[in-house]
Amino acid sequence: MSLLPFSAQSCARSCGEKFNTCSCHATCESLKDCCADYKQFCLDIEPHSGSLLGGTDFKILNATFEQNINLACRFNSEILTDGYVDESGVGHCITPLLYESGWIPFEVSTDGVNYDRSGRWLSVHHSKLSPFYKIIFGNATQWQYYGTPNVSGDLKMIWISSLIKAERVNIELWGYNETGEAYSANWEAEWKYLYTVGRDVPNSGVFSFTPQIAENSYSFWDLGSMRVSPSTKPDGARDVNALWSGAHAIAWHLEEAFRKDSAGWALDKCINWDKEEKAMPNFLTEITDCPCTLAQARADTGKFHTDYGCDIEAGSLCVYHPGAVHCVRAIQGSPEYGAGQQCCYDSTGAQVLTGDSIGGSTPDRGHDWGEPPYKKPPRVPGFSHWKYDVISFYYCCLWSDNCKYYFTHRPSSDCRTYRPPRAAAVLGDPHFMTFDGVTFTFNGKGEYSLVHSSDYELSVQGRTEPVKFENGTVAMATRLSSVAMREKDSDVIEVRLRDRVDELQVLMNQQVLSFSEQKWIDLKGVFVFSPKPTDVTVIFPSGTGVEVRAGGGVMTLTVLQPHDLQNHTQGLLGTMNDDPEDDFTSSNGVIIPLNSSAQDIFTYCAGWAITNETSLFTYDSTHLLNEYYYAPKHDPSFIPNFSVTEDPEDPLLEPALNLCAGEGASFCKYDALSMHSLEQGNATLLAYRSQMSTKKALEPVQSCGWLSPPNHGQKEGTLYLEGATVTFSCNSGYRIYGPQERTCEADGKWSGQDTHCVADNTLAIVLGSVGAVLALAVMVIAIIVYTKKQK
Repeated sequence: MSLLPFSAQSCARSCGEKFNTCSCHATCESLKDCCADYKQFCLDIEPHSGSLLGGTDFKILNATFEQNINLACRFNSEILTDGYVDESGVGHCITPLLYESGWIPFEVSTDGVNYDRSGRWLSVHHSKLSPFYKIIFGNATQWQYYGTPNVSGDLKMIWISSLIKAERVNIELWGYNETGEAYSANWEAEWKYLYTVGRDVPNSGVFSFTPQIAENSYSFWDLGSMRVSPSTKPDGARDVNALWSGAHAIAWHLEEAFRKDSAGWALDKCINWDKEEKAMPNFLTEITDCPCTLAQARADTGKFHTDYGCDIEAGSLCVYHPGAVHCVRAIQGSPEYGAGQQCCYDSTGAQVLTGDSIGGSTPDRGHDWGEPPYKKPPRVPGFSHWKYDVISFYYCCLWSDNCKYYFTHRPSSDCRTYRPPRAAAVLGDPHFMTFDGVTFTFNGKGEYSLVHSSDYELSVQGRTEPVKFENGTVAMATRLSSVAMREKDSDVIEVRLRDRVDELQVLMNQQVLSFSEQKWIDLKGVFVFSPKPTDVTVIFPSGTGVEVRAGGGVMTLTVLQPHDLQNHTQGLLGTMNDDPEDDFTSSNGVIIPLNSSAQDIFTYCAGWAITNETSLFTYDSTHLLNEYYYAPKHDPSFIPNFSVTEDPEDPLLEPALNLCAGEGASFCKYDALSMHSLEQGNATLLAYRSQMSTKKALEPVQSCGWLSPPNHGQKEGTLYLEGATVTFSCNSGYRIYGPQERTCEADGKWSGQDTHCVADNTLAIVLGSVGAVLALAVMVIAIIVYTKKQK
């Protein structure tokens, strides 16, 4: 803590600081030690998130301003936007156009000089934004195909009019492009105002127009967005209150040549794209392979996440991937080029490949979600992907029938090199399942190291607390109540049980994260996804995924570790090396046997207690300070029950034995009887079975890779995993030469030799030639034998 005189203890320019008599840190509200002007200088805003394209008008909460001041806002310490004070004395800022997603720091000045108030704004990938906060097209297909055969008429757009603080608005078209030498320092992203489609129209929330062909200077812009902004602002004014549409192919304004022959025009564009791709570095060699099955893809949450354009949970509306029911994207971009990977699956759970279907999985030069540090091509969230991977799909596949060009550069990756992660878990009150499959129970109270990897600078820590019965008395058992984690210099993420039953709270660097507006948040060195208050998933660049679930009054933790961390982990979840015998390795390297007593295992686990110096946890209440910060990290006075007694007189015994059957029965029975709760036992049983289901989904699968049909023939079968069989046939006038079917074998190779289709006359010539050669050989042998006899 800084020791400053009381007179200097203002939060101006000091948000995040702790002084000797008061605090400007985020924890001060719960600790009730905030400096008097904390709310005036450390700002809360509403809404706290919006499109990275800017234009959102947010208000500053819990602070009042004089109406005659010069309110100015500054984002990322450099981008200035105008602010204003409304008639109620509430301050407002307008967010700027950005080329990045994630938390953006901002500052506010009341005199245009001193920026002494600060807060943070969440910049969101435009496609992940709620439809409430953007322009929606009346008929998206009509917008995308306008000018192609049989697509014409008026185009319609709608928006929430109250989000634009004006009675009349302008409707503008903006274009997006990336210019300069690819992968060089002068490669830049650019949003540019092109022209106004409707000027000074009523802000009614609806606008329709008949598209006109653009002037020549604009017609080469075929990717962009619509913008609605106040008509009092100049055309193309940046960083003003506005709403934007999503990126789209602006075919409706293209030149006359497009409308006369859209397929021919698109083919020319496709061929030009093909030439540009050939001149660029090949990114395909460094992207990760896809999971082999839909089950693997959905279970590997450390590396892959649902592609919102093809989501089985949302009805599988897979416009760009016909035949697929679900797609995922690799969360991290490739190491050098920041490229993305997409993997799609059909209703059988098999991967769909571009060699078999236009709906197959495709890799991306520009990762759809962008890639840190964003800002520059091809890492700009959403729009780099449109520039290099989507608009080219329109050229080659949708506006013309030339997908062969596209799939030459965007072929599906199969799964031959994919290695599923290993899973470990903590569940119930609490029971542990290590990466190598060892199970045990540890009911200590304190803060412990669950996973630690010094090589990857990864730390996952767990806090346990005593469980209480319904009558409020303390049971001699504990539960996992909080998990804190970090990888390298990432933000510290903590997920903890809230006072409200079965809800989780997420903190970033000791500050509460709200998921009321966004479910996915990009942070420094980490992503966090929380689709509902009971579920949180944390994803790190190493491919480590940490899933936290709340249910039955307890927290369930699953940690997924990629194969790269093999032999690089230690902690209560064991050493991941396929050898369960060393999972009870202490922090000083001593190994105890797996058949050790419950008391010995308890002592071993206590040795993994962390220290205040290594702790990642937040201590923002008197209770947490007293029980965990100022107290021993492992409470030696808390001695749990190491086993439960099956008392025949206990009325809960028989229903518990009936409930707790099959896999996970021992954990279920322990929790039901020790907590006197069938609900608790059932929650533990369900968590155990869910964990086993995850482990089953992540079992390795052998793939033989894609098998092509023979020339002049077909194949039947698009599954390329162990045991699958592919059958071949030939076109009329051709006959099979080689095996008619091939099977994927356990060694990852196809049975038999390559199959060919040979023309009937060619086969006759070949067979005739073979016969002639054999006849000639017989004659030669006969002559030699005759000659030897004569001698």
